[in-house]
Amino acid sequence: MQRRYEQLVMQHLATTDEIAAGLRALPQTSGSFAAAQAAWRFYNNPRIRLPQLAEPMIASARQAIVADCEKFVLAVHDWSGLNYSQHESKRDRIMLYHEKQFGYELQTVLILGDRRGKVLGPVYQGVCSADGVHSTRNEEPLARRTHLDEVGLTIEHVEELKLGKQLVHIIDAEADSLLHLRRFNRKKFAFVIRGSEVRRVLYQGRDVLLSEVLTTLAEKFRFSCTVDYKGKAANQYIAETEVILHRYAKLHRSRQGHRYRRYVKGKPLALRLIVSHVRDEMGNVLACWLLWTNLAEVSADTIALWYYWRWRIESYFKLLKSAGQHVEQWQQETAVALAKRLLLAAQACLVVWELARSNAPEADKARQFLVRLSGRLMKRNKPFTEPALLAGMWVLLAMLDTMECYTVDEIRQVAAFILPSLKQCNSS
Repeated sequence: MQRRYEQLVMQHLATTDEIAAGLRALPQTSGSFAAAQAAWRFYNNPRIRLPQLAEPMIASARQAIVADCEKFVLAVHDWSGLNYSQHESKRDRIMLYHEKQFGYELQTVLILGDRRGKVLGPVYQGVCSADGVHSTRNEEPLARRTHLDEVGLTIEHVEELKLGKQLVHIIDAEADSLLHLRRFNRKKFAFVIRGSEVRRVLYQGRDVLLSEVLTTLAEKFRFSCTVDYKGKAANQYIAETEVILHRYAKLHRSRQGHRYRRYVKGKPLALRLIVSHVRDEMGNVLACWLLWTNLAEVSADTIALWYYWRWRIESYFKLLKSAGQHVEQWQQETAVALAKRLLLAAQACLVVWELARSNAPEADKARQFLVRLSGRLMKRNKPFTEPALLAGMWVLLAMLDTMECYTVDEIRQVAAFILPSLKQCNSS
């Protein structure tokens, strides 16, 4: 099983396309059908469980934390819908964003280093389907819950992994729930969560709208650092203050198809409010983030930079979906089989991510080599992309595998037969 796991990971070190999103068979494989059959048996083997498949990535993350984390481990939580509206053979699909869109929902926790934001790998994955959540947290499917209830249990699971340094959980605006903010703080989970302006808070002893607080901060922004925004250099500005969340929390639930809201009392919660602006050279605001955090000992500049790094999970999803693996064209017919394959693809993506962000002396040469093998053209100011590295990686693996099966003379003979013009080049 370990050998099969390693082989399947290597077979995912390749880019696919929409009409051919299956495995890539190495030359030594006896045939494409044999490769597909072996993969099918692996995905549908009941002895292979999701927590087992996550162990190699978690072990790799533990090693990387030692080198790439100074004091904190950044755990980025996010969800991504996997659209399989046309895959009627998948009988366990759920409705995604509207009544004509069906598929699964992928929840991932991607950890980053606190020094440079290096991607260290996914340490949790859950695929929500009609029969429950197939996750690396449990061998059996878990009950389906709301995003916020599920993320609370996921945080507890990641904390229990004991990764060696303090975790900071970074979540988008979907987690801006007073009930859950209080719960996370009570359990002493460190967090950075994006907020919205629609809230009343206690500020300097007054009950005001958060928008009024932002008005008072307008003149307190200071330059923090230069960041990349959509391929162009931009400036990040920071302002911060402290507010108290004191009102009732709102708990939204559904019962027998009807939604209802319940108000929940709670203790006043003092949090740091950090406002981050990304501006262009003319001072125009390109992006604005309101960030709640209960971390007192970390500077506002660092907190804002951590949230800026959060967007790397979007690149991870992109590599899985449209720019590399084309997961939404996979033909596995159950959520559990698809979840297993996702973990193999995630391991392959992690190999590419490590090379893409490596500062080793040999890294630049290796990236240039893979881009050349991929045959892809790069922009003048962008020497490589992750999909190009993934495409080049497959050519490299095929080359190494071919060299074990054929001599150089045999390869030249085959090439000369396929491309007769090569004979003339060799003779000259």
